[in-house]
Formats: sequence, C-alpha cells, structure tokens
Amino acid sequence: MRATIVHESRGRMRLRLRQGTMTLRQADILETWLKGQPWSKEAVVHERTGCVIVHYTGGREAVLSALAAFTWAGAEETVTLPGHSTRALNREFQEKLVGKAAVKAAAALFLPSPLRVARVIWHMIPFLRKGLRCLYRRQIKVELLDALSIGISVCRRDFGTAGAVMFLLEIGELLEDWTRKKSVADLAESLSLHVDRVWLKTEAGEVLTPIGQIRPGDRVVVRAGSVIPLDGVVAEGEATVNQASLTGEAVPAAKRPGGAVYAGTVVEEGECVLEVKRASGQGRYDQIVEMIQQSEQMKSSAEAKAAGLADRLVPCTFAGSLLSLALTRNAARALSVLMVDFSCALKLSMPLAVLSAMREAGREHITVKGGKFLEAVAGADTIVFDKTGTLTHACPRVAKVVPFNGKDEAEMLRMAACLEEHFPHSMANAVVEEARRRGLHHEERHARVEYLVAHGIASSVDGEQVRIGSAHFIFEDEKCVIPEGEQARFDALPPEFSQLYLAVDGVLSAVICISDPLRGEARDVLATLRGLGVKNGVMLTGDSPRTAAAIAGQLGVEDFRAGVLPADKAEYVAALRREGHTVLMVGDGINDSPALSEADAGIAISGGAAIAREIADITIAADSLWELVRLRQLAMALMGRIRANYRFVIGFNGALIGLGAAGILPPAVSAMLHNLSTLGVSLRSMSALPVSRQAAEAPADA
Repeated sequence: MRATIVHESRGRMRLRLRQGTMTLRQADILETWLKGQPWSKEAVVHERTGCVIVHYTGGREAVLSALAAFTWAGAEETVTLPGHSTRALNREFQEKLVGKAAVKAAAALFLPSPLRVARVIWHMIPFLRKGLRCLYRRQIKVELLDALSIGISVCRRDFGTAGAVMFLLEIGELLEDWTRKKSVADLAESLSLHVDRVWLKTEAGEVLTPIGQIRPGDRVVVRAGSVIPLDGVVAEGEATVNQASLTGEAVPAAKRPGGAVYAGTVVEEGECVLEVKRASGQGRYDQIVEMIQQSEQMKSSAEAKAAGLADRLVPCTFAGSLLSLALTRNAARALSVLMVDFSCALKLSMPLAVLSAMREAGREHITVKGGKFLEAVAGADTIVFDKTGTLTHACPRVAKVVPFNGKDEAEMLRMAACLEEHFPHSMANAVVEEARRRGLHHEERHARVEYLVAHGIASSVDGEQVRIGSAHFIFEDEKCVIPEGEQARFDALPPEFSQLYLAVDGVLSAVICISDPLRGEARDVLATLRGLGVKNGVMLTGDSPRTAAAIAGQLGVEDFRAGVLPADKAEYVAALRREGHTVLMVGDGINDSPALSEADAGIAISGGAAIAREIADITIAADSLWELVRLRQLAMALMGRIRANYRFVIGFNGALIGLGAAGILPPAVSAMLHNLSTLGVSLRSMSALPVSRQAAEAPADA
C-alpha cells in the first residue's frame, strides 16, 4: 500500500492513500482487511477522500509493516465481503436525498408558475391513488390522511402547501427507509458468520484454506460438531444437521448425497463433503436479512403494542380534523390537524430502537436474535446457570484419584483414560490429559464402548464389566455398590471437587476428583444482577449434592439442583415459567440445549457447543460473565427508551394537533414539525443507549 501518514498519536494513525479516491468495493475490502488484523482495534475508510483511520494496539512498526505489505490482490483472496454493502446503501440514499432536494430547488427557482402547478398535480397522483385504495378497502390509515390533506390543498388552489407537504412526505419516507435498511444491514452483518478458514478437499488431501478463496464447485469437508460455513449440496458421506436456526425444526434432518445444506446450520452427527453452491457465505447473509425483515420472532410485545396503538390513533386524527372543520368552518385548521399523525413515529421509532439495541449488543460481543429476547432479559426475575463451562472455565484437571476395593491408583486412571479418550468432553479430556502427564499408556484392551449422553460409559475390559460416569449412572442406573468397610472413606471425599466414579463388575473401584476452577467474576456478577432486579439465581449441575452445595456456597447462589440430567434441566425451567417467573437460562453444552429452548431467553457461551449457540436466543463471548450484566443493562435501557418514545410521540403530536385546531400553526408548518419530530425520535432511537459502563466493570476491577 502506498500511503502518506497525515496525523499520528498514541495508538491512532490517519493515512491518505496516494491513489486518491477508491471504489466502494475497494473501500469495503480495505476496511474489512484492516479490521481482521491482530493489532487492529478499529478501522474506518473514507472512499471519497482516500483517507484511512486506524486505531491499533502494540508496536507502531508492526502496523507499518503490515500496511506496506498490503496488496489489493492479496486482500481479495483473504477477505470475505457480505452480499450487501452498507457503504453502497449509504451512497445510494445520499444520492437520492441530494437529487430530490436539487430537483425541488430547481423547480422553485426556474419553472414558471403554470409548470409548477402542473408538477404538483402530477406528483399528487400517487398519493391520491394510495388514499383511494384505503377507501376501497374500507381502511382509515395514514395514506388516507395524506391524500385528503394534499387533495384539499389543491382544491383550495394552495399549490405551495400541497407541494411542500408532498416534498416533506417524500423526504420523510426516504429517511425512514434509509434508517431502517441501514439498521437491518448493520445488524445482519453482526449476526453473519465470520468463518476464516475451511477444510478444502483436493487431490493431495485436505487443505486448510481461507474461506475467501472458496469458489462454487469446490468441495469442503465438515465434521460432527462443526458449523456449516457455506451453502451447498452433500457430495459424499451422511450427516444429521440441526437446522433450527433457519427453519425452526426441532428434529435434526438427515442429509445424504444430493441433499442441500445451508451456512450457519450445525452437523450433529456424521461427516460429509459438501459441494459449494454459494461462495463467501452470502447465502447465510441473505437469509439473516430476510429473517430480520419478516420473522415475527423479531417483534417484541412493545413493538406490537406500538404498531397497534398507531393504527388505532389514525381514526382519532381523522375525527379531530372533521370536528375542527365542523366547529370552526376553517379548512386551514382542519388541514393542520390532518397533517399530523402518530403512526409514522410510533411504527418507525420502536423497531429502530430495538434494532439499534441489538446492534449495540453486537458491539459488546453479544448476539441477540430477536427483540422479544431483549424484552425477556429486561423483565427476567430468575436466571438459571449450568455449572460446567458457564460458572466455571471448562478447563478441568484431575486433582486426585482415590482407589477403592484394593485397586491400584495408576491402573484405575489408565483404565478410565482408555474409555474416556473415545468421547472427548471437558472432563474426559482432563482424565486423558492426566494419564498422559503421568506417562500412563492406555492401549486398547476393551470391547465395544457404549456412551450414554449425560450418564457415562459402559464397556468391558479383559472380560470385566467396566462403568464410568456420574453418581446417578453408577449407583442408581447400574446399581453398583461401595466396597464393604469403605463407606467412611467414600463419605470423606473432598466435596469441593466434581467426581467421576469408576466401577468394575458392579463394585466401586475408584473416584476421580476433578477440579474445574470457578470464574473469578462469577460471584460479583451474580451480586450485580441481583442489584439489577434479578431476584433468583439458580445453579444446575450433574455433581453430587455435597459438591453442588460447596460450589453454591462459594458463588453465593441462593438455590441449586444437583445430579440433574438434560431433561431435568428443561423440566425445571418449564416449571419456573409455569409458576409465573420470567426465566433466563445460561449454558454452553449439548446437554443444555433443551433447557435453552425452554427458557424465555436462552443464553449460550460462544466457546461452547455449536448446537447450543444455534439453539440459544442470545450468545455471549466466553471471556467474561460481565457481559450478562451489560446485556441486562442494555435491555433495561431499551425498555426505558421505548417508554420515553411513547411519551414524546403522544405529547408532541398531540400538541401539534391542538395548535393546528386553534389556528396557531398553518398546515405546512404542522407537516414540517410532524416530519421533523418523526425524524428526530427515529435518530434518537438509533443513538447509543444511556448505559453506564462503569456499573458493569467496576466490580471486576475491584
């Protein structure tokens, strides 16, 4: 890249490209490339002036070195652009806005009076057509009010007022369309997949390839637990795919050769090779845009209430205009009332506020899939946590191995690792890693291994029946017993550890104590959420009651449930909702998925299982639970803004109607003030929510 540094300060650099202006595509490529660099905090590219502003971390030399090595061809290969460019959208609407204003000014300055009148009459035809359509359908809507106000003005030969009203309506409609499309585009971009590399199948084998280099016709390998990165057709293999995020189907779909698969869905079981049909994830982006625009899931009850109220107030405006005409016999006063309606501001500002809040959450690494889920977060009085991977770091380690029934400690750990290596989850990985650390080689000595989800593993080793898993699985399902005379040793096991139980031929042979450190911020987060109105905090875990009680005491959790299975979690959440609670469920694993679906809003940890993220309504980053506090604050601020919008729209437009009926405001001024207020409340709805960052971060810093 050939550029000149125009200005520089600590962590910030402003450059001007020597090539001057850029195309919209070049600007998008450069901005996306800059944002993807490891040192980049923020990057903005101005295509008209060729200026680039970069905020970075680390040394200045690394930034300059990367910029010097930048080439357009290299960036094209590594950067994935969305199917819709926000930059192109902005340019399109800017040109439309300037064009309308220029034509209006030119007509006022240069057209003679007869042509100006003819232009007004020509422009009023679409407005009259919409009004007549409402009459034909027996609907009293905003379009009918607009048509009446314009038509009456023309009949009174007040062409100036009619022209001004139509210009303001067109500008208002253009700005409303612009703000809505930009909000949707920004939100869709934050929800789009950001997959950097995929396994490309070639003649030489599988090659890890940047997704920007994948083209239609290429073949990509996708394995169990992975998100499908691109739209395509299964070419080889079989898999079951969870498509709930796109189709809402609760049951995974079987995909065989020839079956279509879509970006963003998750492979639950199996492995397949897909032939790419749409490159760069554009299909997923289009689906998200369609979801945002059409899905009723996006609508919170506050938005639905606003839309319903707006429709009910239109007849009131119409009746007020007729009443004003009947009492005053003054058409201008009646027109002033007709120029004002509540519908535009209510119907536009509420969805914009929700979309903006969702976009703002995205900047905080929180993905929200619909407005009603933010409303649920704001109104929640109960939050339920899965323990492992949510309240803990999900990086467990074996703390100690306690042998029973005269067994050798090393041999029991070897046997446990031999079974657990086949089913890698966090606790299994801890067992395998501990065996590796101790230098215990566990060659295959067992028969077929059977894995029972959320229970344990059953197999046979050298003719002996071996079981390993939870207390529920070992002692209740498998009816294993504690060796005679060793009950006291069993009761003395340290309660602060999670435990895996290993039984041979129906007798307990070892207990593997596993430590999974609690998140340092967990206790403070729970206390802060209580201060924000979440009255009940509950922990669900598969651990024994003793272990669960010890952990709950460390966290300050009011309530907990021990030894729970996936179905138990879902039933517990459902029971809370039946009691009238608004429930948030936070989890990260496959076994949390039923409970995430059952809650008013399911919140997944982004570092957890892909299926949990897809099923959940909200996803937060794995870095810190403080994002739950930030989410609650954003949701509460959103509901406060919605209430403020109600007060402003009803109060301001009600005042305009009163002033118009009193003859203080002429029709053109009423129309202008009404449109300006609609634009103003919409822009305010798009602004950042008034949330104090300090409130969410101070406890973490303390």
